[in-house]
Amino acid sequence: MMPVDPAILDALGLDADSAKQASHGGSGFSSTYRLTGFKDGKPVSYFVKTGLGKDAEIMFRGEHASLNAIHTAVTVFCPASHGHGQLANSSGKFFLATDFLDLGARGQQHAGSGQSLAQKLAKMHKTPAPIPEGYDRPMFGFPVPTSCGSTEQDNSWRENWADFYANNRIRAIGKACIKSNGSNADFEKALETVAAKVVPRLIGNDTVKDIMPVVIHGDLWSGNKGRGVIAGQGGVEEVVYDPSAVYGHSEYELGIMHMFGGFSSIFWNEYNQLVPKAEPKEEWEDRVALYELYHHLNHYAMFGGGYRSGAMSIMTRLISKYG
Repeated sequence: MMPVDPAILDALGLDADSAKQASHGGSGFSSTYRLTGFKDGKPVSYFVKTGLGKDAEIMFRGEHASLNAIHTAVTVFCPASHGHGQLANSSGKFFLATDFLDLGARGQQHAGSGQSLAQKLAKMHKTPAPIPEGYDRPMFGFPVPTSCGSTEQDNSWRENWADFYANNRIRAIGKACIKSNGSNADFEKALETVAAKVVPRLIGNDTVKDIMPVVIHGDLWSGNKGRGVIAGQGGVEEVVYDPSAVYGHSEYELGIMHMFGGFSSIFWNEYNQLVPKAEPKEEWEDRVALYELYHHLNHYAMFGGGYRSGAMSIMTRLISKYG
């Protein structure tokens, strides 16, 4: 067993004598562990990620805030996060400590709340965002930067959703694409046309009325959902994890869900009954494509290759209709 860093023990309020840590699972961006111990005489279990450098610090701070924003909206939808910060015994290394999520518990315990994935996601998407400190109304953005994959996202507060999406998402990820893959005149022209014309036309206040900021998971592909027991309590629940949250338009969530699939027609029928498509409904598929575009661009920035053609295809089609 590996010794547990004092910073993690302090964050969780655990005694070093009872705490035990062992490798568990895997992540492309961090090392992962299961940490067990006793608290107030009762056994407890946590999931710990560690990583090196500024990128890990930003990623863990963002995931900590993201998990707790989701947990606040729907308590049995994700693990709660209990702490993050710098390790005491490893210079330049950071940690995140959350409830342990047992994804192998299916069938071993009774069902928990009985809420479906669609019901939980709908509740999350209908819960108004909190008012940020220093403001008098809910805003679009998030209190801290988040990481979608390895991409740091600027979530600075904005009053207008279309303004946020054009600047904090499309233009920002476009710069990352160019930095990673080099300049391309056609790509850059299409990107700016989408940001300047398509975004305000499709999701501006004059088109979609009364967009309310709600918490968005932000990276909800099928690999970031499952069924499991949270913190060893209750029964098996529909759960999500590895979020990259933002307070935004609920339909923004749907872009990556459509990009990679993995959500059944039963899910979509139930979700669309609980969260009806915004007006104008006839433009719903194009709005979802606009939101899917961000994730094509993000994958192009991270991995290059064929993701550029997917992004260009969406941009060309949307520009032909709205640009």
